[in-house]
Amino acid sequence: MRTGDLLDKRRADWSELEQLCDAFQASKKSVVRSGKTVSRLASLYRGTCSDLAMAEVYQLPPVTIEYLHRLVARAHNQLYQSRRFEWEKWSKVIAVDMPRTIFSDVCVHIAALVFFGLFALGAMLGSNETTFATFATQIAGDEALEDLEKSFEKPLSANFNHYVFMASFYIRHNTSIGLRCFGMGPLIIPCIVELGFQAVLLGTMFGYMARPDVAAGEHFFEFVTAHGPFELTAIALSAAAGLRLGFGLVATAGLMRIESFKAHALRALPIAFAAVFLFFLAAITEGFISPSPLPYAFKAFWAIASSMAMMFYFVVLGVPRGGDRGT
Repeated sequence: MRTGDLLDKRRADWSELEQLCDAFQASKKSVVRSGKTVSRLASLYRGTCSDLAMAEVYQLPPVTIEYLHRLVARAHNQLYQSRRFEWEKWSKVIAVDMPRTIFSDVCVHIAALVFFGLFALGAMLGSNETTFATFATQIAGDEALEDLEKSFEKPLSANFNHYVFMASFYIRHNTSIGLRCFGMGPLIIPCIVELGFQAVLLGTMFGYMARPDVAAGEHFFEFVTAHGPFELTAIALSAAAGLRLGFGLVATAGLMRIESFKAHALRALPIAFAAVFLFFLAAITEGFISPSPLPYAFKAFWAIASSMAMMFYFVVLGVPRGGDRGT
């Protein structure tokens, strides 16, 4: 049979495909876009693609080739068109599912307790210049403390160059802490050790700069107050996401280890996403608000407001309504 005759016999399928494209384009109802009709559209689409290839190889009339090109393009658009953004669905994911998942996750509880508990302990011991006078030196080292004081010996000014450079350094430094904790998460114990060490180190530096005899302390807290809540919380969440991966290798619940790891990785995604978003907010704050000559009252207000916003999101929205609990 000649190629032209063979393609002529395919015109009925082309006509059917064209009618399906018209129906799909004219209606968004699920009845029209049922599984059966979508499957039929896909089958006709594949057949028409083959017809187009054959028509081009055997150099059929340009009118036929152009018609098939248009038909294939229309069918492709109907099959692979991007879905509309489902605001209702994603608002539920962001405002309901994510905070509840994070709030109920035991890995978040562990990471928060270790990090903020040891941070507070380090700050308390580091600020005590009588009973624990050498504690800050033993933890951070004389050189690091001297560099810290030197960095904040001058008041913040309208010249952003110095503090923007410092902001980039601290963003990189603290983000690297989060990444290290996340990367060590599958090992569990090294992750907790790293998180605890960084918590004590950061807390000690905060406590040391709070000492009355440290003149640079006022400038230091003027700089770190605004972005501190975002950044510290992001570090704890990074470790929690890593720990969730580690639990997937240990608490398999009867699954194969790789399958358990995949399941726990899905549970770690909301925690990791929250950590990334908080690091982003910390970077914006640290780059534009922290080094600015804005009044300290505004920076303190920003820190309080951001802390309350995180408390509302992770705790108020996170309290399970249906009794769901993490393991």
